[in-house]
Amino acid sequence: MPFAYRGRMPRRLFLKAGAISIGLPLLDAMLPAGLIGQDAAAAPKRLVVLQRPLGTYAPHFFPERAGPAYEATRYLRLIDAHRGKFTVFSGMSHLGYPNDHRTEFALLSGVHPDMIRRMDDMRNTVTLDQEMAEAVGRQTRIPYLLLGPMHDGLSSNRRGVSLPGNTRRADVFARLFVDGTPAETAREIRRLRDGRSILDGVRDQLRMLERDTGAADRRRLDLLASSIREAERDLAQDEEWAARPKPRISARPEPDAGEWVGQSRQWFDLIHLALETDSTRVIVHRTPEQPAAPTAPGTRLGEHDASHHGRDPSKIEQVAAFEEAHFRLLDHLLRKLTDSTEGGRPVLDNTQVLFLSNMGDGSAHASNNLPVLLAGGGYRHPGHVAFDRARNQPLSNLYVRVLQQAGIRAESFGSSTGTLSELG
Repeated sequence: MPFAYRGRMPRRLFLKAGAISIGLPLLDAMLPAGLIGQDAAAAPKRLVVLQRPLGTYAPHFFPERAGPAYEATRYLRLIDAHRGKFTVFSGMSHLGYPNDHRTEFALLSGVHPDMIRRMDDMRNTVTLDQEMAEAVGRQTRIPYLLLGPMHDGLSSNRRGVSLPGNTRRADVFARLFVDGTPAETAREIRRLRDGRSILDGVRDQLRMLERDTGAADRRRLDLLASSIREAERDLAQDEEWAARPKPRISARPEPDAGEWVGQSRQWFDLIHLALETDSTRVIVHRTPEQPAAPTAPGTRLGEHDASHHGRDPSKIEQVAAFEEAHFRLLDHLLRKLTDSTEGGRPVLDNTQVLFLSNMGDGSAHASNNLPVLLAGGGYRHPGHVAFDRARNQPLSNLYVRVLQQAGIRAESFGSSTGTLSELG
C-alpha cells in the first residue's frame, strides 16, 4: 500500500494485512489545513482491588482511636476476626478532586485533578492494577482480571485507554479452568500465530507512513505502534500458555445465585480460586450499585438512593444494610485466603487486598476522607492509621508503598508526594 501523500490524507485510511484492516487514529495530516494544530523464585506477589462506587457511612467505619488498640466500629466488627491482618486508613484522598462520580475515573491512577475537571475531555494514565500487571502479569496464564462493569477509566493502560470488565462469571470460569479439545487448542495456536503475522505486516506499513507525517502525527502513530507491540507481547504469552493444561479443580460453575449477595459471594469465590491456583496475580472487582429491590437483607431502597441519605436516620439504616453486606463479603474472602496456604503460609500473606471507594460521604459525593482498607500482603499492620481529615494524605502515597511491597522499584505514582511509611 503506497503512502506517498503530498496533500491531505484521506480520513478513512486503513492499514492492510491480507483480509485484515486496522483503522488509523485521526491524524493532523487528515484534517483541513486550517485545523492542524520480581524474581521467579520469590513468593508470588498479588494484588486484589475491591472497589465500591458509593462511599461508606464514615461513623460506622472509621475508629476513633489510632493504632492497633482501636475499638471496632459497626462495620469493622464484621471483620474483627482478621485484626492484625489489615490496616484502616482515615484522612486519605486524591487531593483537589471534584465532588462527583467522575472521581471513579481516576481512583486507581491518581492522575492530576486538572485531567478530570471536564467531563468531555478527561485524560487518564496508567492505573495501579495495570502498573502491577506489567511487572508480575507475565508470570501467570492471565496477566490480570477485571471483574464487573468497569466504569470508564477505573482500569487504564499506560496510554490512559480504559479497559473493559468481565460481567459473565461463567466466561471467566471457562477462561481460567476449562481446557479445549486438542483440535481446539491447535486451532487457537494457529489463530494466535496468524495474529502475530498480521501485526508484523501492519508495523512495516507504519514505518512507511511516518515518512509523510508531521511531529504530532508521528506521536499518534507511535501510540498505535505501542499498542501493536503490546498486542504482540500478549499474543506471544497467549501462545505459550495455550498448549499448557489449565489447573484441575474440583469446583464446578454454580448456577447464578439470582440475587446480589449470593452473586457477589460467587464472584469472591472465583477470585479465591484464581489466586489459589496462581492463574492470575492481579484482579480488580467493581461491585455495581444495587437497584431498588430486596437484594440485601433489610433493604427497601436501591443502594444509590440509600447512599444519598441526607442524614435521614431511616435512610442511613438502609445504606448500612448494604454496607454491612459488603463487609461480610470481605470477611468471606479474607477467610478463604487465610485458610488456603502456599509454601506453608496463607495465600493472604502474598496477596494485597485493597478495599476502597472513590467517594467518602456518598450523600455529598465527597471525594475526601475516602474509606480505605488494606489487608494481607505480608505487612506488619498497625491497625488504624489516622491522617488529618481536614488536610488529607495523598492516596497515591499508599499506591507507591503497595508497588514497593510487590517488589517493584517505584519512587512515585500518580499524584504522590512520597511513600507511605506507616506500614511495616
